[in-house]
Amino acid sequence: MPEPEVAPGLVKIKVEWCGICGTDLHEYQGGPILIPPPGAPHPLTGETLPVVMGHEFTGRVEEIGEGVTGLRVGDPVIVEPNIRDNTCHQCRHGSYNLCPSGGFYGLSGWGGGLAEYAVIDARNLYVLPPSVPTDVGVLIDPLVVAWQAMIDSGYRPGQSALIAGAGPIGLALLLTLKASGARWVGISEIADARKRQALAFGADAVLDPTVDDVTAEVRAATGGLGAHVSFDASGLPATISTCISAVRPKGTAFNVAIWEEPVELDINTLVTGGKRLAATLGFANVHPSVIAALDDGRIKPADMITARTSLDEVVDHGFDELLRNKDQHIKIIVQP
Repeated sequence: MPEPEVAPGLVKIKVEWCGICGTDLHEYQGGPILIPPPGAPHPLTGETLPVVMGHEFTGRVEEIGEGVTGLRVGDPVIVEPNIRDNTCHQCRHGSYNLCPSGGFYGLSGWGGGLAEYAVIDARNLYVLPPSVPTDVGVLIDPLVVAWQAMIDSGYRPGQSALIAGAGPIGLALLLTLKASGARWVGISEIADARKRQALAFGADAVLDPTVDDVTAEVRAATGGLGAHVSFDASGLPATISTCISAVRPKGTAFNVAIWEEPVELDINTLVTGGKRLAATLGFANVHPSVIAALDDGRIKPADMITARTSLDEVVDHGFDELLRNKDQHIKIIVQP
Protein backbone atom coordinates (compact mmCIF):
# COMPACT_ATOMS: atom_id res chain seq x y z
CA MET A 1 0.00 0.00 0.00
CA PRO A 2 1.24 3.55 -0.59
CA GLU A 3 2.87 5.52 2.21
CA PRO A 4 0.20 7.86 3.64
CA GLU A 5 0.46 11.59 3.11
CA VAL A 6 -0.07 14.28 5.70
CA ALA A 7 -2.87 16.86 5.35
CA PRO A 8 -4.05 19.91 7.35
CA GLY A 9 -4.84 19.03 10.94
CA LEU A 10 -3.13 15.65 10.61
CA VAL A 11 0.22 14.29 11.74
CA LYS A 12 2.29 11.60 10.09
CA ILE A 13 3.98 9.28 12.55
CA LYS A 14 6.58 6.59 12.08
CA VAL A 15 5.21 3.65 14.04
CA GLU A 16 7.59 2.21 16.65
CA TRP A 17 5.45 -0.40 18.41
CA CYS A 18 1.96 -1.86 18.05
CA GLY A 19 0.25 -4.21 20.47
CA ILE A 20 -1.96 -7.11 19.45
CA CYS A 21 -5.21 -6.67 21.36
CA GLY A 22 -7.84 -9.24 22.27
CA THR A 23 -10.16 -7.36 19.94
CA ASP A 24 -7.68 -7.96 17.12
CA LEU A 25 -7.71 -11.68 17.91
CA HIS A 26 -11.52 -11.74 17.84
CA GLU A 27 -11.45 -10.01 14.44
CA TYR A 28 -8.79 -12.40 13.15
CA GLN A 29 -10.51 -15.53 14.38
CA GLY A 30 -14.22 -14.69 14.20
CA GLY A 31 -14.60 -11.36 12.41
CA PRO A 32 -15.45 -9.05 10.92
CA ILE A 33 -17.03 -7.72 14.13
CA LEU A 34 -16.02 -4.06 14.40
CA ILE A 35 -14.24 -3.98 11.04
CA PRO A 36 -16.76 -2.85 8.39
CA PRO A 37 -17.59 -5.76 6.08
CA PRO A 38 -17.70 -5.51 2.27
CA GLY A 39 -20.80 -3.65 1.16
CA ALA A 40 -21.15 -1.71 4.42
CA PRO A 41 -18.47 1.02 4.46
CA HIS A 42 -17.73 2.81 7.70
CA PRO A 43 -19.73 6.06 7.81
CA LEU A 44 -16.69 8.24 8.52
CA THR A 45 -13.78 6.50 6.81
CA GLY A 46 -15.74 5.07 3.89
CA GLU A 47 -13.58 1.94 4.09
CA THR A 48 -14.43 -1.75 4.29
CA LEU A 49 -12.48 -4.95 4.88
CA PRO A 50 -9.55 -5.25 4.27
CA VAL A 51 -8.19 -2.48 6.50
CA VAL A 52 -4.82 -1.93 8.19
CA MET A 53 -5.22 -3.38 11.68
CA GLY A 54 -3.56 -2.34 14.94
CA HIS A 55 -5.12 0.19 17.29
CA GLU A 56 -2.63 0.06 20.17
CA PHE A 57 0.38 1.92 18.84
CA THR A 58 3.09 4.43 19.53
CA GLY A 59 5.51 6.21 17.26
CA ARG A 60 7.44 9.38 16.60
CA VAL A 61 6.22 12.46 14.81
CA GLU A 62 7.56 12.40 11.26
CA GLU A 63 5.67 15.26 9.60
CA ILE A 64 3.18 17.85 10.85
CA GLY A 65 0.21 19.07 8.83
CA GLU A 66 -0.84 22.69 8.47
CA GLY A 67 -2.60 24.17 11.49
CA VAL A 68 -1.24 21.66 14.04
CA THR A 69 0.33 23.11 17.19
CA GLY A 70 1.86 21.56 20.32
CA LEU A 71 3.83 18.85 18.53
CA ARG A 72 7.37 18.72 17.19
CA VAL A 73 9.07 16.39 14.74
CA GLY A 74 10.62 13.56 16.75
CA ASP A 75 8.14 13.68 19.63
CA PRO A 76 7.27 10.21 20.99
CA VAL A 77 3.49 9.83 20.93
CA ILE A 78 0.72 7.43 21.87
CA VAL A 79 -2.29 7.27 19.55
CA GLU A 80 -5.79 7.50 21.00
CA PRO A 81 -7.49 5.40 18.32
CA ASN A 82 -11.05 6.77 18.62
CA ILE A 83 -12.57 8.10 15.39
CA ARG A 84 -15.67 10.26 15.89
CA ASP A 85 -17.89 12.75 14.05
CA ASN A 86 -17.57 15.52 16.71
CA THR A 87 -21.16 16.63 16.01
CA CYS A 88 -23.47 14.09 17.69
CA HIS A 89 -24.94 14.35 21.19
CA GLN A 90 -22.35 11.98 22.69
CA CYS A 91 -19.39 13.79 21.15
CA ARG A 92 -20.71 17.19 22.23
CA HIS A 93 -21.11 15.96 25.80
CA GLY A 94 -17.70 14.32 26.14
CA SER A 95 -18.63 10.66 25.51
CA TYR A 96 -17.08 10.49 22.07
CA ASN A 97 -16.24 6.82 22.65
CA LEU A 98 -19.97 6.19 22.17
CA CYS A 99 -20.34 8.21 18.96
CA PRO A 100 -22.93 6.34 16.84
CA SER A 101 -20.82 6.97 13.74
CA GLY A 102 -17.57 6.32 15.55
CA GLY A 103 -14.83 3.79 15.06
CA PHE A 104 -11.13 3.25 15.59
CA TYR A 105 -7.89 3.62 13.74
CA GLY A 106 -6.75 0.07 13.10
CA LEU A 107 -10.30 -1.29 12.84
CA SER A 108 -12.45 1.14 10.87
CA GLY A 109 -10.00 2.42 8.26
CA TRP A 110 -7.70 5.45 7.88
CA GLY A 111 -4.72 3.24 8.69
CA GLY A 112 -3.44 1.55 11.80
CA GLY A 113 -0.41 0.51 13.78
CA LEU A 114 0.51 -2.64 11.84
CA ALA A 115 2.29 -0.52 9.22
CA GLU A 116 5.45 1.53 9.01
CA TYR A 117 3.58 4.86 8.94
CA ALA A 118 0.17 6.22 9.91
CA VAL A 119 -1.47 9.62 9.50
CA ILE A 120 -3.48 10.58 12.56
CA ASP A 121 -5.71 13.48 13.60
CA ALA A 122 -3.56 15.67 15.85
CA ARG A 123 -6.29 15.60 18.51
CA ASN A 124 -5.66 11.87 18.88
CA LEU A 125 -2.00 12.16 19.85
CA TYR A 126 -0.46 12.49 23.31
CA VAL A 127 3.24 13.12 23.88
CA LEU A 128 4.83 10.50 26.10
CA PRO A 129 6.99 11.68 29.02
CA PRO A 130 10.66 10.57 29.12
CA SER A 131 9.80 8.00 31.81
CA VAL A 132 7.52 6.08 29.44
CA PRO A 133 9.37 4.46 26.49
CA THR A 134 7.36 3.77 23.36
CA ASP A 135 7.25 -0.01 23.91
CA VAL A 136 5.71 0.41 27.36
CA GLY A 137 3.54 3.19 25.93
CA VAL A 138 1.70 0.56 23.88
CA LEU A 139 0.22 -0.69 27.17
CA ILE A 140 -1.57 2.61 27.69
CA ASP A 141 -4.39 1.36 25.48
CA PRO A 142 -5.51 -1.52 27.74
CA LEU A 143 -4.94 0.74 30.73
CA VAL A 144 -7.28 3.46 29.43
CA VAL A 145 -9.92 0.80 28.70
CA ALA A 146 -9.54 -0.33 32.31
CA TRP A 147 -9.60 3.22 33.68
CA GLN A 148 -12.80 4.00 31.77
CA ALA A 149 -14.41 0.77 32.96
CA MET A 150 -13.44 1.54 36.55
CA ILE A 151 -15.10 4.96 36.32
CA ASP A 152 -18.23 3.79 34.51
CA SER A 153 -18.78 0.81 36.80
CA GLY A 154 -19.40 3.07 39.77
CA TYR A 155 -16.49 1.55 41.68
CA ARG A 156 -15.19 3.68 44.54
CA PRO A 157 -11.77 3.52 46.24
CA GLY A 158 -11.70 1.06 49.13
CA GLN A 159 -14.22 -1.34 47.58
CA SER A 160 -13.72 -4.96 46.50
CA ALA A 161 -13.69 -6.35 42.96
CA LEU A 162 -13.54 -9.58 40.97
CA ILE A 163 -11.97 -9.67 37.51
CA ALA A 164 -12.78 -12.58 35.18
CA GLY A 165 -9.77 -13.02 32.93
CA ALA A 166 -6.15 -11.99 33.39
CA GLY A 167 -5.29 -11.06 29.84
CA PRO A 168 -4.07 -7.53 29.10
CA ILE A 169 -7.42 -5.90 29.94
CA GLY A 170 -7.91 -7.94 33.10
CA LEU A 171 -4.39 -7.20 34.31
CA ALA A 172 -4.82 -3.53 33.42
CA LEU A 173 -7.98 -3.52 35.54
CA LEU A 174 -6.02 -5.09 38.39
CA LEU A 175 -3.28 -2.44 38.18
CA THR A 176 -5.81 0.37 37.89
CA LEU A 177 -7.96 -0.79 40.79
CA LYS A 178 -4.94 -1.34 43.02
CA ALA A 179 -3.57 2.10 42.14
CA SER A 180 -6.93 3.60 43.11
CA GLY A 181 -6.90 1.96 46.56
CA ALA A 182 -9.10 -1.12 46.11
CA ARG A 183 -9.45 -3.08 49.34
CA TRP A 184 -9.54 -6.54 47.73
CA VAL A 185 -9.20 -7.65 44.10
CA GLY A 186 -9.62 -11.25 43.03
CA ILE A 187 -8.79 -12.72 39.63
CA SER A 188 -10.43 -15.70 37.94
CA GLU A 189 -8.10 -17.22 35.33
CA ILE A 190 -7.06 -20.64 34.01
CA ALA A 191 -3.78 -19.84 32.17
CA ASP A 192 -0.68 -20.39 34.31
CA ALA A 193 1.37 -17.47 32.96
CA ARG A 194 -1.50 -15.07 33.54
CA LYS A 195 -2.11 -16.42 37.04
CA ARG A 196 1.53 -15.79 37.91
CA GLN A 197 1.42 -12.26 36.51
CA ALA A 198 -1.77 -11.47 38.40
CA LEU A 199 -0.05 -12.45 41.64
CA ALA A 200 3.02 -10.39 40.72
CA PHE A 201 0.77 -7.39 40.05
CA GLY A 202 -0.78 -7.66 43.51
CA ALA A 203 -3.97 -9.70 43.18
CA ASP A 204 -5.32 -10.66 46.60
CA ALA A 205 -6.56 -14.00 45.28
CA VAL A 206 -6.10 -15.87 42.00
CA LEU A 207 -8.83 -18.44 41.44
CA ASP A 208 -9.02 -21.17 38.81
CA PRO A 209 -12.66 -21.65 37.73
CA THR A 210 -11.90 -25.23 36.63
CA VAL A 211 -10.97 -26.05 40.23
CA ASP A 212 -12.36 -23.36 42.54
CA ASP A 213 -15.92 -22.28 43.28
CA VAL A 214 -15.19 -18.67 42.34
CA THR A 215 -18.43 -17.21 43.72
CA ALA A 216 -18.01 -18.98 47.06
CA GLU A 217 -14.39 -17.88 47.35
CA VAL A 218 -15.26 -14.26 46.58
CA ARG A 219 -18.03 -14.25 49.16
CA ALA A 220 -15.73 -15.80 51.75
CA ALA A 221 -13.21 -13.00 51.17
CA THR A 222 -15.83 -10.25 51.39
CA GLY A 223 -17.71 -11.01 54.59
CA GLY A 224 -20.17 -13.33 52.89
CA LEU A 225 -21.60 -10.57 50.70
CA GLY A 226 -19.70 -10.74 47.42
CA ALA A 227 -17.66 -8.14 45.59
CA HIS A 228 -18.90 -4.59 45.16
CA VAL A 229 -18.18 -4.81 41.44
CA SER A 230 -17.03 -7.44 38.98
CA PHE A 231 -15.48 -7.07 35.54
CA ASP A 232 -15.83 -9.58 32.72
CA ALA A 233 -12.67 -9.27 30.65
CA SER A 234 -13.11 -12.67 28.98
CA GLY A 235 -16.44 -12.54 27.15
CA LEU A 236 -17.68 -16.08 27.77
CA PRO A 237 -21.12 -17.22 28.98
CA ALA A 238 -19.53 -18.80 32.05
CA THR A 239 -17.55 -15.68 32.98
CA ILE A 240 -20.44 -13.24 32.71
CA SER A 241 -22.58 -15.60 34.81
CA THR A 242 -19.85 -15.77 37.45
CA CYS A 243 -19.48 -12.00 37.43
CA ILE A 244 -23.19 -11.64 38.16
CA SER A 245 -23.31 -14.29 40.88
CA ALA A 246 -20.13 -13.08 42.61
CA VAL A 247 -21.27 -9.50 43.29
CA ARG A 248 -23.19 -8.55 46.40
CA PRO A 249 -26.81 -7.37 46.42
CA LYS A 250 -27.00 -4.01 44.61
CA GLY A 251 -23.55 -4.74 43.20
CA THR A 252 -22.54 -4.23 39.58
CA ALA A 253 -21.33 -6.77 37.02
CA PHE A 254 -19.50 -4.80 34.35
CA ASN A 255 -18.72 -6.14 30.88
CA VAL A 256 -15.44 -5.01 29.30
CA ALA A 257 -15.17 -7.79 26.70
CA ILE A 258 -15.98 -7.85 22.99
CA TRP A 259 -18.22 -10.83 22.22
CA GLU A 260 -18.07 -12.93 19.06
CA GLU A 261 -21.58 -14.35 19.57
CA PRO A 262 -24.80 -13.36 21.40
CA VAL A 263 -25.17 -14.76 24.90
CA GLU A 264 -28.19 -15.95 26.90
CA LEU A 265 -28.58 -14.68 30.46
CA ASP A 266 -30.90 -15.63 33.32
CA ILE A 267 -32.09 -12.13 34.14
CA ASN A 268 -33.56 -13.34 37.43
CA THR A 269 -30.01 -13.63 38.77
CA LEU A 270 -29.92 -9.85 38.51
CA VAL A 271 -33.48 -9.24 39.69
CA THR A 272 -33.31 -11.33 42.86
CA GLY A 273 -30.22 -9.49 44.10
CA GLY A 274 -31.10 -6.02 42.82
CA LYS A 275 -27.88 -6.19 40.83
CA ARG A 276 -26.83 -4.14 37.81
CA LEU A 277 -25.33 -5.35 34.54
CA ALA A 278 -23.53 -2.59 32.69
CA ALA A 279 -20.94 -2.05 29.96
CA THR A 280 -19.04 0.53 27.99
CA LEU A 281 -16.90 0.69 24.88
CA GLY A 282 -13.39 2.08 24.73
CA PHE A 283 -12.52 5.33 26.50
CA ALA A 284 -12.82 9.09 26.40
CA ASN A 285 -10.74 11.80 28.07
CA VAL A 286 -8.77 9.39 30.29
CA HIS A 287 -5.37 9.27 28.54
CA PRO A 288 -3.92 12.14 30.61
CA SER A 289 -4.82 10.38 33.88
CA VAL A 290 -3.25 7.10 32.80
CA ILE A 291 -0.11 8.74 31.41
CA ALA A 292 0.30 10.63 34.71
CA ALA A 293 -0.07 7.36 36.67
CA LEU A 294 2.65 5.77 34.55
CA ASP A 295 4.89 8.80 34.84
CA ASP A 296 4.76 8.91 38.63
CA GLY A 297 5.04 5.13 39.05
CA ARG A 298 1.61 4.37 40.48
CA ILE A 299 1.12 1.90 37.62
CA LYS A 300 4.00 -0.28 36.36
CA PRO A 301 2.73 -2.47 33.51
CA ALA A 302 5.93 -3.38 31.61
CA ASP A 303 5.87 -7.04 32.66
CA MET A 304 2.71 -7.57 30.62
CA ILE A 305 4.91 -7.71 27.51
CA THR A 306 5.78 -11.39 27.00
CA ALA A 307 7.12 -11.33 23.43
CA ARG A 308 8.10 -9.01 20.60
CA THR A 309 7.96 -9.66 16.89
CA SER A 310 8.27 -7.91 13.54
CA LEU A 311 5.58 -6.89 11.08
CA ASP A 312 6.87 -9.51 8.64
CA GLU A 313 6.28 -12.24 11.24
CA VAL A 314 3.10 -10.87 12.80
CA VAL A 315 0.82 -13.70 11.66
CA ASP A 316 2.91 -16.66 12.80
CA HIS A 317 4.74 -15.08 15.76
CA GLY A 318 1.96 -12.68 16.76
CA PHE A 319 -1.65 -13.65 16.09
CA ASP A 320 -1.18 -17.40 15.75
CA GLU A 321 1.30 -17.51 18.61
CA LEU A 322 -1.25 -15.91 20.94
CA LEU A 323 -3.93 -18.36 19.83
CA ARG A 324 -1.64 -21.42 20.03
CA ASN A 325 0.13 -20.61 23.28
CA LYS A 326 -2.24 -18.46 25.32
CA ASP A 327 -0.90 -20.01 28.52
CA GLN A 328 2.52 -18.50 27.81
CA HIS A 329 1.58 -14.97 26.76
CA ILE A 330 -0.10 -11.81 27.91
CA LYS A 331 0.86 -9.14 25.39
CA ILE A 332 2.85 -9.50 22.16
CA ILE A 333 4.00 -6.25 20.63
CA VAL A 334 5.06 -5.68 17.04
CA GLN A 335 7.77 -3.46 15.55
CA PRO A 336 7.27 -2.58 11.86
